[in-house]
Amino acid sequence: MGTNEIALYQTMVLIRRFEETVNELYMQGRIPSTLHLYIGQEAVAAGVCSALNLDDYVLTTHRPHGHALAKGVEAKAIMAELFGKATGTCKGKGGSMHVGDIRVGVFPAIAIVGGNVPIAAGAALSAKMMKNGRVAVSFFGDGAANEGDWHEAMNVAALWKLPMLFVCENNLYAASTPYKAAFNIETIARRADAYGMPGVVVDGNDVLAVHRVAQQAVERARAGEGPTLIECRTYRQCGHSRSDPRTYRTQIEEAEWKTKDPIVNFRKYLLEELHVDENSLRQVDEKVEADLREAIAYADASPLPAADDLYSDVYTPTSEGGRHA
Repeated sequence: MGTNEIALYQTMVLIRRFEETVNELYMQGRIPSTLHLYIGQEAVAAGVCSALNLDDYVLTTHRPHGHALAKGVEAKAIMAELFGKATGTCKGKGGSMHVGDIRVGVFPAIAIVGGNVPIAAGAALSAKMMKNGRVAVSFFGDGAANEGDWHEAMNVAALWKLPMLFVCENNLYAASTPYKAAFNIETIARRADAYGMPGVVVDGNDVLAVHRVAQQAVERARAGEGPTLIECRTYRQCGHSRSDPRTYRTQIEEAEWKTKDPIVNFRKYLLEELHVDENSLRQVDEKVEADLREAIAYADASPLPAADDLYSDVYTPTSEGGRHA
């Protein structure tokens, strides 16, 4: 095995079980606010992030748990954030849509559609100016590709040959708007031509294919050849958010995409093609479950933010003793 397939499998299983677990906790009333789950899209986060170094930058969206976990943010820190606890990734102030840990290169997630894309370009520009060899990755959905910020970032990244990956997770729906109702082109990747960068379409449910394409784009970026637009065709097996009844798509469509489940099919590939011992995969599953139990216990035991924390990380002290934003 060339690529660490077992590690890829473990990452995808961790993301899937984390999402299923927090969904259950939300239904029990233990997680405030809402959730935008990543179920079905695990191969994108795992495939792309496995091609990155620890200090490379990742900027994500309102659906951030999978990217954060794949890049190395601790499950217990994300869980604590969802519980609104002081030990969370943003000290309990951000919640589900704002998780991140800059120590592993993950900026706190940005919930505004397309809002993370120009910031990722800025991170890539800093890497180029400092010549530190880092790469920035912006994850976004198909809906973001119709935002002005997206086009501006694409243009400047191509013009300045920024070390950046634009990763579109095209799950065929921008919230409830179907792809064909918003685009007059077959693929978003075609838009790369207009800005003078490569555009690639890949099966977003095939983790090895995603990894290969991402690895090539990362190598190109590090070599100073500029950005790449990668369109990962995938499907979310859940609603846009917890309040989404999914009435805009059919059960037949959902059932068809279930047969393309990235984890089920990759597990079958490991067993039948690579002849991985089933007990090895069972051990991975058991480790994930143990890690999630630990994460819940950690979140439960963690303190709520103190009242004084309301102003921390918002204002900085002035020489006169006051504060300004």
